[in-house]
Amino acid sequence: IPLMCPSVKVKVTQELLLTLALGQVLSLLICGIGLTSKYLADDYHAKTPVFQSFLNYILLFLVYTTTLAVRQGEENLLAILKRRWWKYMILGLIDIEANYLVIKAYQYTTLTSVQLLDCFVIPVVLLLSWFFLLVRYKVLHFVGVGVCLLGMGCMVGADVLVGRQQGLGDHKLLGDLLVLAGATLYGISNVCEEFIVKNLSRVEFLGMMGLFGSFFSGIQLAIMEHKELLKVQWDWQIGLLYIGFSACMFGLYSFMPVVIKRTSATAVNLSLLTADLYSLFCGLFLFQYKFSGLYLLSFFIIILGLILYSSSSTYVAQDPRVYKQFRNAGNAITDTPTVGPLEPSVTYTSLGQEIEEEPRIRVA
Repeated sequence: IPLMCPSVKVKVTQELLLTLALGQVLSLLICGIGLTSKYLADDYHAKTPVFQSFLNYILLFLVYTTTLAVRQGEENLLAILKRRWWKYMILGLIDIEANYLVIKAYQYTTLTSVQLLDCFVIPVVLLLSWFFLLVRYKVLHFVGVGVCLLGMGCMVGADVLVGRQQGLGDHKLLGDLLVLAGATLYGISNVCEEFIVKNLSRVEFLGMMGLFGSFFSGIQLAIMEHKELLKVQWDWQIGLLYIGFSACMFGLYSFMPVVIKRTSATAVNLSLLTADLYSLFCGLFLFQYKFSGLYLLSFFIIILGLILYSSSSTYVAQDPRVYKQFRNAGNAITDTPTVGPLEPSVTYTSLGQEIEEEPRIRVA
């Protein structure tokens, strides 16, 4: 294999830095979501996780679903619904309940616990990517993941040393279990999102999430939270918190597919591990948290893990017999000869797609 020329090395380095920067933008949005949710739940007693998600889905509907509606041809909203409506309906329900469980957890446990336990999404994404996206990892990738989780351990240790309390309630275990369940559903949603944005389009994914998310979350809101919504003491401060939450959530949904397409669902979730550190910095000014040098150490360890993970390619065993299941039933399918063993034919890197030896199979 020929060595990379200097210009290629510079480009790879630039791509790596851009990947890290994009991941930190997502972490800042996660931090904003966590802070606004915690303020609403603790300071204003607004226990409305479904309503908060509903606002985000309405924004997605207004921007992306309407974009699909005015398109022509096979990318039109009606054409997509005709071919794949039930798949997006299931994915929409998974995404709704993931948001509901995690936002609901802020009522029972601490901000730090939510964001620390939310890293459970990483092993979920790794397993699902291996079995369903056919991603094949190298030892360096597992080392990178391990280093990132070590950084999270340092953050937990810092929490213990400074004795930071954030309104610990009597139902912390329930809150922690809600986070773990939500993280599992987030892992499923993220892997499906990666497949869609890399084989179909970002606008299609967001448009379908806006359509089915607003519909089903609206039903859930009417059934479960209409009384809680009436209890909210509306004023300009609560209004700003809801607006801030919706803006961060909409930004996260709109921006995450862009980052996932450049990298992978696993790399994105590793980048999000730094969100807790940003929450700490906000807490230093907002909640008078104590500071520990372990927080900075954990940040640099997580960044090191991200660099290790992003510095090597991941192989995708592109088996046409597996990918056929995602094709549309109404379209003609040309069978691929199955003589002989099928070898991995496509490689991806965390920094982008490499030159392919064979063309990728695109889902119609």
